[in-house]
Amino acid sequence: MEKHSRLWGMRCYLVGAMDRVPDHGVTWRRAMTPFLANLGVVVLDPSDKPISIGLEGTEHHDRRRELIKAGHYDAAAKEIHLLRVIDLRMVDMSDFIIVNIDTEAHACGTYEETSWANRLKNPILIHCEQGKSGLPGWLWGMIPHQHVFGTWIELKKYLYHVHTAPEVDPMKRWMFFDYKRMMPKVSIEEAATYVPDFSTHG
Repeated sequence: MEKHSRLWGMRCYLVGAMDRVPDHGVTWRRAMTPFLANLGVVVLDPSDKPISIGLEGTEHHDRRRELIKAGHYDAAAKEIHLLRVIDLRMVDMSDFIIVNIDTEAHACGTYEETSWANRLKNPILIHCEQGKSGLPGWLWGMIPHQHVFGTWIELKKYLYHVHTAPEVDPMKRWMFFDYKRMMPKVSIEEAATYVPDFSTHG
């Protein structure tokens, strides 16, 4: 039987509350990343952004909170606008997203990012801390319930099924592009040292 690897090369953005949770949403993201990486998935993590601006580490959250408390609203709004732009751009870049919802934690960007991905018709896999039946009502009308999970193990099993099963129901969401065929044929080192000959075409 052919061994499938459908998720290889796909990009996944990790969505969940950061501003008003004690660990700034780091713990579950760090736990999920190795599993995804072992499937060949490129992880886009807002708590560990692959860019030097719009950062969301603890020190950045603390500084923005102090700016707001001190009444420096223009400075705070400018910083937060930038991180919002970057985070929504990572939603754009994603082939699917994983959302962690805890109804006891206030989430704001989580719902905008989820709605953004829904407009793109990307797969949205939701883990709800209160169990599948604890999912906020509005989301039942947005997301196929087959993509809502009450435990991380169930979510991981579903992803592994998508990755390896002989046949997968795309749920009008999954698009399985051949990323192995699309990847560059040169290494990053070769690309960095390449000097084209502009005297010829090709």
